Amino acid sequence: MPSMGIKSSLAKYYAAFLINKLRKAVSFPEKSQDKVFNQLIASGRKTKFGKDHQFDKIENYSDFKNQVPLTDYEGLKPYIEEIKEGKLDILWPGRPIYFCKTSGTTSGAKYIPISKESIHNHIHSAKLALMSYVHETGKSEFIDGKMIFLQGSPVLDTSGKIPTGRLSGIVAHHVPAYLMKNRMPTMETNSIEDWEQKVDSIVLETSSADMRLISGIPSWVQMYFERLIENTEKVNIKSIFPNFSLFVYGGVNYEPYRPIFEKLIGDQVPSVETYPASEGFIAFQDSQKEKGLLLVVNDGIFYEFIPVEEAHNENPTRIPLQDVELDKNYAIVLNTNAGLWGYVIGDLVKFVSLEPYRIIVSGRIKHFTSAFGEHVIAEEVEAALQVGLSNSNAQIKEFHVAPQVNPESGLPYHEWFIEFVTEPKDLESFVQDIDQELQNKNPYYKDLIQGNILRKLVITKIKPNGFVEFMKSRGKLGGQNKIPRLSDDRTNAKELEGYAI
Repeated sequence: MPSMGIKSSLAKYYAAFLINKLRKAVSFPEKSQDKVFNQLIASGRKTKFGKDHQFDKIENYSDFKNQVPLTDYEGLKPYIEEIKEGKLDILWPGRPIYFCKTSGTTSGAKYIPISKESIHNHIHSAKLALMSYVHETGKSEFIDGKMIFLQGSPVLDTSGKIPTGRLSGIVAHHVPAYLMKNRMPTMETNSIEDWEQKVDSIVLETSSADMRLISGIPSWVQMYFERLIENTEKVNIKSIFPNFSLFVYGGVNYEPYRPIFEKLIGDQVPSVETYPASEGFIAFQDSQKEKGLLLVVNDGIFYEFIPVEEAHNENPTRIPLQDVELDKNYAIVLNTNAGLWGYVIGDLVKFVSLEPYRIIVSGRIKHFTSAFGEHVIAEEVEAALQVGLSNSNAQIKEFHVAPQVNPESGLPYHEWFIEFVTEPKDLESFVQDIDQELQNKNPYYKDLIQGNILRKLVITKIKPNGFVEFMKSRGKLGGQNKIPRLSDDRTNAKELEGYAI
């Protein structure tokens, strides 16, 4: 265990100060949300959006629902275009300090505004995630060593009136000064656009460093780990970074990756999960003992929730935080101090605690498999896969599920594209375990199987690094890009067939 330096010693006092403030906010979440709501409406009245939707008549949440419709990026795009033209006071007073550029499905690139008020939410919530870990565990030594955040390029496009870049690249410009000397890689390496070239440069820069905190989307961190081991000819990550003591991740469920990560690392390293979105930093893991991620209730986001069964309705039920129930899936809706109003971000969440409010991300509204009316979501698929992996000691690198509606013979089925690291000794038992657990989780799927509408799932093996090649072919290798794990059609499946064994 490395000795404790000045930074790590001071971090414990700083963590205690921050977490005491946090506890006050989460102890009175409804009060915190009311305060955020009133601040948002007061500021929104000064904007074009507020005038278009008669914010001057909004006195409570019921009024707000009547005046402000649910929307997505397409609904706000006309306002975004005005902001891009340089107009002021459109969605939020003044103009954004950044546009966060993300990949859109129907509208090409999306430009999500980040205001001088909302950047605090992104930076402060990330800080709280780390300080919660320090406060609960008393472990702060990682602050004295090197840290790496595998992310997109920090180079911003300044050709327009508002600097534009990926969220992780924008956040890179706001790393606290006291951590700058600890941060890796160099700005030059971090600015490399080609992901594989960037990872190779990061490997060269970091392989002899005292790396203690590593952060990123698991699939891309895995690539970094594999190349580190290959380059150094060491047996595992712990033999390269003996003081590596905290893994911070977000974006996908870590559980399918955990066995292979523990093998790559050579140890069980504590982890902290975060839930940052381009639209706001929504939640973070505040405890190593409790399930779920603590919802950020007091930092510029007013939440609404739509019961999942109504997510595709024209006029779904909208409820505030105090009306949610345990163990129910909801589509999450954001209203933010960057000027997003009634914004459906596309994620599904489930509350696992109401005191305080803790959630898990259970899927995406558009990422499901329901070609036969079963509406299987990510949470169910990942839980079923976990049973199969646990029973077989198999290990996987990545997977994707899609419906096969018109097979060459026999009944339709769900096709699982899986890239194995270690294959199950008995593939048939592996399939049976997953299929049975999916039936247990989803009664509609069970009815389809038992009614001979579907046959049990079929596994298609993907060649080594097939998913990496798949993402590379789409120009979405690395950074914040995530491999889609479920689909309601065979768009991804048709491409993945080209990487099958």
